[in-house]
Amino acid sequence: MIPYGKQDVSQQDIDAVIAVLRSDFLTQGPVVPAFENAVCEQLDVKHALAVNSATSALHIACLALGVTTGDEVWTSPISFVASANCALYCGANIDFIDIDSCTNNLSVSKLAEKLQYHKDNNRPLPKVVIAVHMAGHSCDMALIYALSQQYGFKIIEDASHAIGASYQGQPVGSCRYSHIAVFSFHPVKIITTAEGGMATTRDTDLYGKMNLLRSHGVTRDENLLLKKDQGPWYYEQKLLGFNYRLTELQGALGLSQLTRLQEFVEKRKKLASQYLTKLSDLPIELPVISNECQSSWHLFIIKLKLTDIHKTHKQVFCELRAMGVGVNLHYIPIYHQPHFQSMGFALGYCSAAENYYSRAISIPLYHGMTVQDQGTVVNALREVLL
Repeated sequence: MIPYGKQDVSQQDIDAVIAVLRSDFLTQGPVVPAFENAVCEQLDVKHALAVNSATSALHIACLALGVTTGDEVWTSPISFVASANCALYCGANIDFIDIDSCTNNLSVSKLAEKLQYHKDNNRPLPKVVIAVHMAGHSCDMALIYALSQQYGFKIIEDASHAIGASYQGQPVGSCRYSHIAVFSFHPVKIITTAEGGMATTRDTDLYGKMNLLRSHGVTRDENLLLKKDQGPWYYEQKLLGFNYRLTELQGALGLSQLTRLQEFVEKRKKLASQYLTKLSDLPIELPVISNECQSSWHLFIIKLKLTDIHKTHKQVFCELRAMGVGVNLHYIPIYHQPHFQSMGFALGYCSAAENYYSRAISIPLYHGMTVQDQGTVVNALREVLL
């Protein structure tokens, strides 16, 4: 089976992890800070904070921005459930903004409409909007930022798919138009730490809050201690935090992988370009990328023209799987999930998201994909769709 995504681990990566195993520190040593500093340099951002998952990063990002019980957080319905769950962890209410049917990202026009409606009808406005960079393609952050200035909300970029991407010539994660950006290093992502994530920000206060939240709310920093000169063993818990730390082993893998980020993205771009050419005559809609965005191509998502194919979405998906092509679907609209249904969301809540879900298929795309692998995928699609 050709997988839809797969990690690429080199001997350099293995050697880096082994070196940590032979060192004095398996956790809370010098490698994770080195990884964070390298990400800062790569993304031209002041602060980076490594954690054990992107979900954890989203959680502490919400908390650092003051999200609490009764607040409103809005996001895209086409994402993994973590993009919404992070608000629920804080006791906030979650709502969804429909997607743009071309880019599959949060629709800025729908966001503007909903903001104006809530303002005109004295309904709660969001404290935070989480903009999801679907498949590695950046949202139109300048427009979202302009709305944030008008309506007073904070912005988190869920850039789980998008390390190595850029927007308006700036790296995604530089936080030019957001308060915090979050990345995932799951094995199917652009680079991996096995499990792991990262939050970036330009704001030193937000970084300090997330740093405390990452590690039990505990600090030994003398500048933050209420009681001074207690002894070198002394620490204080400043707030209720979590154990969201990344291990040195994972940090070593991430630091090594980061040296190949450009290589990974360039290979994905090449594969995507070949797909765009080789699939152009099939009854499908191909990805559309904004002129302001350079995608990192985490996923290659096609949308079936079902009226031209005369097969169901499920039939196409299952036939491809039966032919050894490991297609997947990213994602089921979050509000379809039973937990969100129990909160009052109904099927059909976002019409463009529903249409997307009825036709979308992620086809294989990963760094180690060979010419032969891609040829197999293309031939299978042609056989199933024509």
